[in-house]
Amino acid sequence: MRIGELAARAGTTTRTLRYYESRGLLPARRGGNGYRTYDEADLKLLRQIRTLQDFGFDLEETRPFVECLRAGHPEGDSCPASLEVYRRKLAELDELIGELQAVRAEIGLRLSMAEGEPPLCELGGQEL
Repeated sequence: MRIGELAARAGTTTRTLRYYESRGLLPARRGGNGYRTYDEADLKLLRQIRTLQDFGFDLEETRPFVECLRAGHPEGDSCPASLEVYRRKLAELDELIGELQAVRAEIGLRLSMAEGEPPLCELGGQEL
């Protein structure tokens, strides 16, 4: 398939595909007429990239998953390097969740104080 068809099927733009190609994430094959050509495996690569990006992975973090698929594995997360990216992302998310919980607790405390209510301890519901 040509670049426009691949972009349409993947739900992206031809500009994005060219960018992925320049970053080495999408193969740069040309037909006899000089046009870029793609196949179903390329569509699978793009779907993997898009899914990971939807989950908050940056483009470089998708590379191990793409390389895993290119190596012939049925899924992009069946390689050790991909699993390591998952581990790092989970640690990053856990840290963010902790930061958000601390902010939430502080805002809850300030709200209670602003409303003139005695602040409650989050764990036991006891007044501080």
